[in-house]
Amino acid sequence: MQFLGSKRMASPSTARLLRIDLSSRRAESEPVPASWSRRFVGGKGLAARYLYDELDAGIDPLGPENALLFMPGPLTGTVPGESRYAVVTKSPLTGTFLDSYSGGSFPDHLAAALGNHVGVLFTGASADPVSVRIEDGDATVEPTDELWGSTVEETCDAFERPTACIGPAGEREVRYATVASDGGDHHAGRGGAGAVMGSKGMKAVVAVGEPGRGEAESNYGSTDIGRWQTSSETLETVDFANEVGVLPTRGWQEGSFEGADDIGIESARERAVARENPDDEVAGGFRVESSEGETVPRGATAISLGSGLGIDDFDAVAVLGAACDDLGLDLISAGNAVAWTIRAATEGVLSRDIEFGDDEAARDLLEEVAYRSSELGDVLADGVDAAAARYGGETLVPTVKAMDLPTYDPRGAPAMALAYATSDRGACHRRARPVLEEVFAAGSWTDERRAEAVIEEQDLRSLLWSLVVDDFAGEALWNEAGAEWLHESGIGLSADELRRVGERVWTLTRLFNVREGFDREDDALPAMLAEPLRGGPNDGAQLDPEEFERLLSVYYEKRGWDETGRPTRSLLSRLGLDSVVDDETPVGKE
Repeated sequence: MQFLGSKRMASPSTARLLRIDLSSRRAESEPVPASWSRRFVGGKGLAARYLYDELDAGIDPLGPENALLFMPGPLTGTVPGESRYAVVTKSPLTGTFLDSYSGGSFPDHLAAALGNHVGVLFTGASADPVSVRIEDGDATVEPTDELWGSTVEETCDAFERPTACIGPAGEREVRYATVASDGGDHHAGRGGAGAVMGSKGMKAVVAVGEPGRGEAESNYGSTDIGRWQTSSETLETVDFANEVGVLPTRGWQEGSFEGADDIGIESARERAVARENPDDEVAGGFRVESSEGETVPRGATAISLGSGLGIDDFDAVAVLGAACDDLGLDLISAGNAVAWTIRAATEGVLSRDIEFGDDEAARDLLEEVAYRSSELGDVLADGVDAAAARYGGETLVPTVKAMDLPTYDPRGAPAMALAYATSDRGACHRRARPVLEEVFAAGSWTDERRAEAVIEEQDLRSLLWSLVVDDFAGEALWNEAGAEWLHESGIGLSADELRRVGERVWTLTRLFNVREGFDREDDALPAMLAEPLRGGPNDGAQLDPEEFERLLSVYYEKRGWDETGRPTRSLLSRLGLDSVVDDETPVGKE
């Protein structure tokens, strides 16, 4: 199995993990069980196996009992596209399994710094702020009191090596704080891994290693997805979502935005001073100048902080995105928190001088959230559901398992609603994106087709994130380029075996969540999606809760889960998980 750039990793029987106890500030190297490496490969899969084994049900995600894993994967640094690493923990926002991913230069350097280790697992908590330096397969825990309180950019600048860190939001345990790297250009964003890092007193992880890239030649840049990335990157999401009527606008009230062109791909091209990785086969995001310096706005920036807040000024959106980046806030959840506040103020749920289109008021509120510096900011720092529980306004912004919805409004694509509802970390558009096909199907998709589309994508992405490959490069995994990457990596699994890895990993994260008490009631359709959408191609579209329940039952049946959403014994036996599941995890009957 090739790993860590051009290095070759030991066989599964000799793979190792670096374990760091932040309470005692000790690092130890331990063997990875060979069967775990074979069955779960790396990245998300192997981290899920560790998390399921390490944690007891019901532990506080912000307590020292929680574990935090930084995991490169077998394809980190070996394939085209941006290298990635996974940050895995129990989410303080949702209480579910959480895996979040970040790119940039840090993943390659982390992989090289780990030597022959597949990843690093942090346990315990330091009483005082620390940073962790990883080098030559070992780690040192060092005092970092002077950096506590620093922003992301300030923290990254303080170290001479690639660094992953938290900003003020992570220090204050905002439940959607990020783990940032490359000065804030990249984030392991959703679900609050940065809050877990902050609860452990860990300000930064510094990777000291010189990466080597894989030797496989690739035609990725000439594939459809490679050409799309080079041309548009994720900012084209804005134009696509607006055209088909699923662009979240003004707090999820409308499906299209009259200012979409002003914050979309053409505006980014006009303002770009450079591409993020200009020398790579696929260039990466667009670098633009803002009043607060260079930033790399992406599709989620323009949607959550642009159309979602009714702001059509590209520069204003870029500044809000840069603020979230430097504070260490997940900009999707942060944007939804602001949108909820605007709607709540409009409907008299709370008193606040803020309205759609007001970027200055939005910026002020983001600061309050990151620093928990006001009563409202402190409540919003725990998420939209926490704010609704405190003040009212439960149906103003849609959430699943306490995570607010991201990029696409599913009222124009019921399969997308299913993807959100069944996502293992709460509402997520990256686990499955059936909307990209369903909106062009002219209503011809059956429930069976919707369920199959969601399952196929969820399993595929569980595999990709166990290999840890760029989401978009992963789309090419099954063509000639992908076959070459897998051959060069030496993974040694057939296509069918790899697909089974994806299903096995998805099932294991479901078992984790079931053990935490999640069931069918948590895979629910957000109530506001039963309300009609306003404007655009899907004007008047809404989702029927009874029809959704039938769709969910079809999904469960095809998954091999029972009607409550529990994986069945026969499924666990087929996937080799029957010896993994513990006595505390409810399992479905046939």
